[in-house]
Amino acid sequence: MTANDDAYANRDHIPGGADFPARWAEAAAAHRAREAAVGRARLNLPYGEGDRQAFDLFYPAGRPAGLMVFVHGGYWRAFHRHDWSHLAAGGQAAGWAVAMPSYPLAPAARIAEITRSVARAVVAVADEVPGPIALAGHSAGGHLVARMLCPDVALPETVAARIVSVLPISPLADLAPLIDTTMNADLRLDAAEALAESPLHITARRPARVHVWVGTAERPAFVAQARALARAWDVPVTLDPGRHHFDVIDGLTDPDSPMLAALLQNADRPA
Repeated sequence: MTANDDAYANRDHIPGGADFPARWAEAAAAHRAREAAVGRARLNLPYGEGDRQAFDLFYPAGRPAGLMVFVHGGYWRAFHRHDWSHLAAGGQAAGWAVAMPSYPLAPAARIAEITRSVARAVVAVADEVPGPIALAGHSAGGHLVARMLCPDVALPETVAARIVSVLPISPLADLAPLIDTTMNADLRLDAAEALAESPLHITARRPARVHVWVGTAERPAFVAQARALARAWDVPVTLDPGRHHFDVIDGLTDPDSPMLAALLQNADRPA
């Protein structure tokens, strides 16, 4: 084990950390069942080949104000869209349609390929719901939504122009430290890919409101990464008091939370 393994380890530093994935999956399954029962869920819509290149789409009670996309984390190696369905609740209650894509995972896919896959997902979900697009992502998902603003990521201009708000939550913005971790056996990062895939080092970006979010009780490495991205991009950063890496996302379930306000408030106006 390397020093960076401990710096980026979350579960071992969170009380009851091992219990969170099962709780997420249970809450997500209940939300999918409820929304499907009332006709507000379309599930397993493909944007590419295989189950991992598909998305679930949840609708509000009325006409959507726009499209919110949530990209999950898991160090590009774990989890599925079906683990996070409950996080659509806040966006739906606020009047937005919410898309939840999966994407190919390492080691089958490298991070650059995962970035391209998420871009394909954004294009596909944009075809389903008109209006402004707000992107939120957690951890590795925070990296991926930030990458959608980088000019080297291929998005049709008609889609890119609709992205008005991006919320990287506890993002991995500089991938270089991950080279010196045991997880890199799966990620296969080298110096060139780490640089090319690090939003921190891509300061020219598409116009959109960006607000970085991180919990104060997270590992210091995640707080430092969030602060560094906010400085590099000259955007606000919120340090959420007492939140750790696993509960920092809870604000997405509440339409009145400061987190949802940072993402969706005024998202229908030009950046």
